[in-house]
Amino acid sequence: MTPAKTICFGFLVVIALGAVCLSLPISTSNGSWSDFTTALFTATSAVCVTGLSVVDVGKYYSLFGQIVLLLLLQIGGLGYMTTTTFLLLLIGRKFSLRDKLTLQQALDIPGIRGGINLVQSIIATTLIIEISGVFILWLGFAPEHGSDRGLWLAIFHSMSAFNNAGFSLFSDSLVGYKRSVLVNFTIAALIILGGIGYQVLLECFLWLRSQLWRSRERIIFSLNFRVAVSTTLVLLLAGTILFRMSEANSEAFRDLNFWEKWLAAWFQSVTTRTAGFNTVDIGKLSMAGLFVTIAWMFVGASPGGTGGGIKTTTARVLFACTGSALQGEEEVRIYGRQIPHVLLVKAIGVAVGSLLTVICATILLSITDPQFRFIEILFECTSAFGTVGLSMGITPQVSTGGRLVLIVTMFIGRVGVMLLMAALMSAPKPKMVQYPEETLLVG
Repeated sequence: MTPAKTICFGFLVVIALGAVCLSLPISTSNGSWSDFTTALFTATSAVCVTGLSVVDVGKYYSLFGQIVLLLLLQIGGLGYMTTTTFLLLLIGRKFSLRDKLTLQQALDIPGIRGGINLVQSIIATTLIIEISGVFILWLGFAPEHGSDRGLWLAIFHSMSAFNNAGFSLFSDSLVGYKRSVLVNFTIAALIILGGIGYQVLLECFLWLRSQLWRSRERIIFSLNFRVAVSTTLVLLLAGTILFRMSEANSEAFRDLNFWEKWLAAWFQSVTTRTAGFNTVDIGKLSMAGLFVTIAWMFVGASPGGTGGGIKTTTARVLFACTGSALQGEEEVRIYGRQIPHVLLVKAIGVAVGSLLTVICATILLSITDPQFRFIEILFECTSAFGTVGLSMGITPQVSTGGRLVLIVTMFIGRVGVMLLMAALMSAPKPKMVQYPEETLLVG
């Protein structure tokens, strides 16, 4: 069991256990056994923090089923190894070298030292942000739904938003709160904080602590921090402008006033980055808006976060590589730092592998469910791979074969193309032969 196999197998075990729990009569609102395909799809969507659902989770599942759903999406958001490490810390078990190597690969950290402390910081950060989100959202939900129901809605949506899961107990997601500034900005903040990556949050904390305590120690932000934050800001700003322009006269934004349209455009720009909530009817977006959504879903969140996609850093490296090629430069630089060749190869592999996954899923879903339009199928497959959860409304109508296609796509999107290939293939052996170099025509 290599680290990659351990991580993939762990996710599969959690999905299987979740599917069994969600299929029990105690998990459904009517007290009957759930269809196992439905339970498997929902469990996969929760563990992969996607949010796609073939049923209305707020009505279909009982309180017990909703709690199971929360546990699954929390495990999926934190990651299998992070959750496992935390549980082992609670029971006082010592970690073997294999455990530390697996945790290193799961958290994508350069060394095995400091992994345990990082897990503790991740758990603490998660609890602080989610609890803060609960208190703020309770203020928005309690006036309409009462204190007790409002508190449960706040807990569920705070955890779902921070983990970028996109599950909602409302049948129309957050369409009923499209004019609420409090709910919109709170959910958006939770989504951004969850998707930006834990290492970025920890660097922010260290910087704030040094500023408040006026420490003489100078905090220098890492390249990962600068790339993740700057790329995220560009995507959020560009997405807001593009949605506002493309949906100026669309049916989705028609009943909103000037400022409400900007609010809706901002929220859609945030949620397309793997969150899955929506304050407008996605099926009524213009064709331009749908393509913007597909592009943003494919990019996704940042490394180390709770979202999916090819990641913001991967996209930034690819754009920098393209810029260097157009300028005739042999080196790829970002913020005065040269990007290693092995990182360029990895970024290209992630992008191409992800694109092939979406293409294959789109072809298979077109075969199993030919009654849907191409844009609907492409949108659904990209949403599944990016672990976003947005849908044009076709998810409940997808056939059993189509559901299996989406299940596999969600799983690949959550564990990552590179990690999955590392689990399926044997470890590369050191090569003693160096092949001659030769050029060819490209472009």
